[in-house]
Amino acid sequence: MADSQDKRIPILSRLRAPQGAVKTKHRIGRGIGSGWGKTGGLGQKGQKARGTMKRLGFQGGQMPLQRRLPKIGFNNIFSTEYAPVNVGELESFAAGSVVDEAALRDLRIVRGRWDGVKVLGDGELDRALTFRVNAISASAREKIEKAGGTVDLLPRPKKGPRAAE
Repeated sequence: MADSQDKRIPILSRLRAPQGAVKTKHRIGRGIGSGWGKTGGLGQKGQKARGTMKRLGFQGGQMPLQRRLPKIGFNNIFSTEYAPVNVGELESFAAGSVVDEAALRDLRIVRGRWDGVKVLGDGELDRALTFRVNAISASAREKIEKAGGTVDLLPRPKKGPRAAE
């Protein structure tokens, strides 16, 4: 009885992987009896068998497609991208509560990386809320003030190489 209980107690010296969990790796090119000998799974002759394959996108000396196409546009490091939030999405907030980015993230209305929040006017609002956001459309401001709410605009976030200064 005591012997069978000892075998169930996990002891470091008795730990083993379950049956079939550990597989031996293929030792390629170690004799024909292994099934991976001679050509080692590379087939016979040719460039692919000799290990001198060209890089991805190489077109045999022809000018590659990524170099033939023109460069267009640029990445503006100073652009600000606001998370769009419609007035109709704010039904989950109780009357008199504060709507800011942290509250919107808690309710999973805003997700991902954004520079701020912009409230848009799609939908209806039937309760007074206090908004602390970075931007707001004219129609959204009108609907919020009509419902008895207030809007506090936050300053535009600084971006670019000198944003920390």
